[in-house]
Amino acid sequence: MIIKEHAVADIATPTGPMRAHLFAPQAPGRYPGIVLYSEIYQITGPVRRMAAFLAGQGFVVSAPEVYHEYEAPGTVLAYDTAGTDRGNALKFEKPVVAFDSDARAALDHLKAQPACNGRLGTMGICLGGHLAFRAGMNPNVGATACFYATDIHDHQLGKGKADDSLGRAGEIGGELLMIWGRQDPHIPLDGRRLIRDRLEEVGADYTWHEFNAAHAFMRDEGLRYDPALAWHCYGLVTELFKRRLA
Repeated sequence: MIIKEHAVADIATPTGPMRAHLFAPQAPGRYPGIVLYSEIYQITGPVRRMAAFLAGQGFVVSAPEVYHEYEAPGTVLAYDTAGTDRGNALKFEKPVVAFDSDARAALDHLKAQPACNGRLGTMGICLGGHLAFRAGMNPNVGATACFYATDIHDHQLGKGKADDSLGRAGEIGGELLMIWGRQDPHIPLDGRRLIRDRLEEVGADYTWHEFNAAHAFMRDEGLRYDPALAWHCYGLVTELFKRRLA
């Protein structure tokens, strides 16, 4: 399916305008909407290509800039030491309530797009996996896909490093897809078990996949990229969203 990238949109949020990058099928029609959350580096080339892939499967995709309060619109942090340090610092500087209000604003904006049919999902990688998890707590989110979501198991997201994501896991009403790499040092086995036990405790509707892979194996830049596994995981995501949203 041929896609088009719309002009960026600056969405009003309680903490200031948030830039979002919109991708959609070129063919006329109305399609389910996906809010795609990036890593700590914001909307890099790999994230844009991920958004384009999803749009090509028949979804309207909105990729918001998660650090809009701290960085100028359009800022992309580099995949280097300085970019990593800046992205991690902002992850612990921004209050969780601001991440949550951003999610509500992004979902509302996406639902209002003429090409969106009103059915919504969320997806994210790394930091974005955690943000997608929290966005899935909104009642109109029908499906959520989280890739190697950081900081859920140790409650480290946001200012004060004391998020309540595990405590609120029962608020995720849609189907949840959780994907992990066994060789990911950021989410060790004990952390993954803690998350899974909590999902069982709250009776979540979820599927769980662990692969022999490193952190960031979906990112199509760098030595940790696993193309064959990424292709397989895109199939899992596409099946989830088409079944639950299309």
